[in-house]
Amino acid sequence: MPRIADTDLTALVAALLEKVGSAPTEAAQVAADLVAANLKGHDSHGVQLVPRYILNTEEGQITPNATVTRAFGEGPIGVFDGHMGFGQSTGRQVTAWAIETAKAQGIAMLGIRNTHHLGRIGAYAEQAAAAGMISLFFVNAVSGPPVVSPFGGMDGRMGTNPVCIGIPKGEAPLILDFATSAIAVGKVKVAFNAGKQVPPGALITHLGEPSTDPAVIYGPGPRGALGPFGAHKGYGLALICEILGGALTGGGTNPPADPARKAIVNGMFGFVLDPARMGSLPAFAAEVEGICRYVQESAFGHVLLPGDPERRTAHRRHDDGIPLDDVTWGDLVATATRLGVPVPATLEPAA
Repeated sequence: MPRIADTDLTALVAALLEKVGSAPTEAAQVAADLVAANLKGHDSHGVQLVPRYILNTEEGQITPNATVTRAFGEGPIGVFDGHMGFGQSTGRQVTAWAIETAKAQGIAMLGIRNTHHLGRIGAYAEQAAAAGMISLFFVNAVSGPPVVSPFGGMDGRMGTNPVCIGIPKGEAPLILDFATSAIAVGKVKVAFNAGKQVPPGALITHLGEPSTDPAVIYGPGPRGALGPFGAHKGYGLALICEILGGALTGGGTNPPADPARKAIVNGMFGFVLDPARMGSLPAFAAEVEGICRYVQESAFGHVLLPGDPERRTAHRRHDDGIPLDDVTWGDLVATATRLGVPVPATLEPAA
């Protein structure tokens, strides 16, 4: 399995995006966010998506350099149209608006529709936390046939529909970011590429039978589905994401109008809140530190906080390089070769 330095991988992805029309600033932002997902251990939302992004752009399903426009709302409420821009750009534009609005008015309520894949939603919670803001996001996805089964169902009816909450806490904010499916669909793709199984309880076949084989989703046979996490609880959250991220923003819910559409279309609803407007900021910060310290003392430092696993993985992968399965690396190399972009050396030879 090859390992790539994060700086080299970021430069490669940025160069590929520039080849299909992104301005250098946008290309750098999208590349940085994709590689950051790999750095933090979320390979499902990292560079394995780049060949798909490139093809979607070439087919006119992504609009490079799109600027969001306000479609609805006034004051601290805004619903924005992403004009099918790269989500890593449109999502940050809307989050930046929400941060500045919350600073001025205490709270911002945001919606974004008609945008390509927003990527790792934790990135927007981190953006808000860096500005001292609390954030909460609900996301839905409409991109071809839905892949997640409702609790008690046996075929895909929804997307993986993540929920994300961020709370500022110095240099180590609390970032709770999870798909409402048992695992992210991208993790199924990563397992399929690597020839590995997924955890029990994550997948069902087209007959509704449990499976650990990622070919249930990505193989040539009849397509199965992901199940929700936590049985009825995950299903309930996923349905709420469809309603808030899709119906409320005007972006639409599943089923998509065009089941054959390959673009990943997201809708997102969220809040950004200035905690200073709720009371004493020092008292709030002290309470956050106190409860976090208290829960971690349960097992002599072995209890992790939301965001800790990502920070640990990022330090390790920054030092050792980002591991990529052979299929993902091969797809990147093939895309780079087709577009005439030089490929960086790997830190370890591919198997």
